[in-house]
Amino acid sequence: MDLEERVAELERRLAVLEEARRVSPTVGEADFWALDGLKQRLTDAGAADGGVLFTGAVRLPEGERYEWQYGALTERLLDDDWTEAADAFAALGHPVRLRLLREIVGGRRTAAELAELEGLGTTGQIYHHLRQLTAAGWLHTTGRGRYEVPAARAVPLLVVLTAARP
Repeated sequence: MDLEERVAELERRLAVLEEARRVSPTVGEADFWALDGLKQRLTDAGAADGGVLFTGAVRLPEGERYEWQYGALTERLLDDDWTEAADAFAALGHPVRLRLLREIVGGRRTAAELAELEGLGTTGQIYHHLRQLTAAGWLHTTGRGRYEVPAARAVPLLVVLTAARP
């Protein structure tokens, strides 16, 4: 590739990045409307220790749309038994299970479709991982060997993935 072609390719890539930023702007410092609303509700409720809120409105690649929110008071969260969340986190703690979730969210819904993918192991290993994800509530079966992320888990899954980013 000569210099002119390389420059043209870089310009094309830059245009794609600029368009993506224009279409999906990042949240700025002044855009804490959700946090401001949460703080007002906590003040109104007399919750001096604060709380957390996570929410989302998503459309998945297969067209499913989910709107979801959940909030909890800090006091309750600190008093809860955190070990009860161990199974849910453990199920997400394996790279193959995370890949299976990503593929299922992306539209590959059957064990046969998943088995066709490279790097996921044998069919038996795939079923083992699918059982663990199902037992932890990250998946459910919809019949005939089809899997999907339950509606109540779609946004929380994306929240957990967002929280895990460096």
